[in-house]
Amino acid sequence: MRGRFAALEAEYAPPDRMNDLATAPPMPASAPASARLAPGRRLWQLLLDATPLLTAADAQALDALTSQRALSEGDWVFTHRTPARALVVLLSGTVSMGHSDGAAMTPERLLHGPTWLDAASAWLAGAVHALDARAISAVQVAELPRAALQALLLERPALAPGFLAALAQEVQRLSLQTHELMHKDANSRLAAWLHRHLDGAQTLLHLNERKRDIAAQLGMSPETLSRQMRQLNRRGLIEVRGYQVRVLDSTGLRQLAQS
Repeated sequence: MRGRFAALEAEYAPPDRMNDLATAPPMPASAPASARLAPGRRLWQLLLDATPLLTAADAQALDALTSQRALSEGDWVFTHRTPARALVVLLSGTVSMGHSDGAAMTPERLLHGPTWLDAASAWLAGAVHALDARAISAVQVAELPRAALQALLLERPALAPGFLAALAQEVQRLSLQTHELMHKDANSRLAAWLHRHLDGAQTLLHLNERKRDIAAQLGMSPETLSRQMRQLNRRGLIEVRGYQVRVLDSTGLRQLAQS
């Protein structure tokens, strides 16, 4: 088993470039069209999935109040000290979320665009972002200023359920994470993580995250994660080869995840 997880051992150590949404200048209007991904109706429909009848006019109204930023690998998107004045969307690229101590950051999860980076903090007047967000690839982010969005929701109340759903999904994710940390052992938490990341009847999972990032999400050390992988392998539930995990016993993995 030694070496099978070796491809995940390399750790990412980006330069400490403080370039966050609170202080960096907006993306210039002269930026090339290819660098300015207008969110558009399709993306807003994805992000606001509780608004099934999102109209073109709704999407255009959201686009009109949205500002965009391009960041490079290693840039801070925001930090837990940044005032949260806007809801933040990751349009493209990959961002690591966690808590930083100077230049070092303890990652908790990896997000791939398009998705919400922070759909909650800005609703609390005077709040800062709860976590730090750092680009681990070139990324584009968009922000919706709270005050402008509040005015838009009064004008277009049909948009409100979508934003409520985004908040509810985050609350649900945090509730599930808390339950698993409090009531499941390490083996069950890993099985649950693998089960969530498999798509339907899929049995092959390509790991796009570093070993330490996965371990941080599961509340364990990288060494413990390696041991748990070996245990699942010995039980005949999975087989690990480099970045790929093949599920050998889907029923057994699901039962362990639910235990």
